[in-house]
Amino acid sequence: MMSEGEKQRRRQESGGVVILVLLMAELLLFILSWLLSATRMEGVRSLLSSEGIRWFFGSFTEMVASPLLVWLLLGLIAYGCLKRSGLLSITQSKFSISYRQRVALRVALVFLIIYVIMIALLTLTPHAILLSATGSLFPSAFSRSLIPILAFGICLVSISYGLVSGHLSGLGDILGALSSGIANGAPIIILYLLFIQFYESLRFVFGL
Repeated sequence: MMSEGEKQRRRQESGGVVILVLLMAELLLFILSWLLSATRMEGVRSLLSSEGIRWFFGSFTEMVASPLLVWLLLGLIAYGCLKRSGLLSITQSKFSISYRQRVALRVALVFLIIYVIMIALLTLTPHAILLSATGSLFPSAFSRSLIPILAFGICLVSISYGLVSGHLSGLGDILGALSSGIANGAPIIILYLLFIQFYESLRFVFGL
């Protein structure tokens, strides 16, 4: 059976292969766009032209600064917090849990109920704040903030469990839990940046 370190190394190797493939695909797209543009193919723009180079450098920030990136970061933060708090291991444990863990689960459940009630008051009551002007949930401020609401709820429950169970012992541990998901998920962020760049490059070249 593979150790956790070996599993992580395997994941990093797999991610490295995907990163290399995306870099090669972007390079090939540069060459292909230049060749197709040189043959005067209609609707194709070259990434090596002055227009293409200006677009590539000038639009990078706008391309990657999307809600998808924010959702990815929030998801990683929530997952890291869930894992470091020890709450995730409880669901995977085959053994009985200790008295302190049972107390921590009850406290976390109380926080979850309070949080759900608070969100319900903001969405399900008449003229609720997070509803749209027509009183619907989709689209509304609630639907646009659904991912942040879920991520914050997971972090709240995880931190409350971690503090009571002893997995988290102070502000330093809480900050470490919140940032651990981003640290472990850094390859995913890099993959996202490369993929979105390649996708937008395809759209630019072929006018999609």
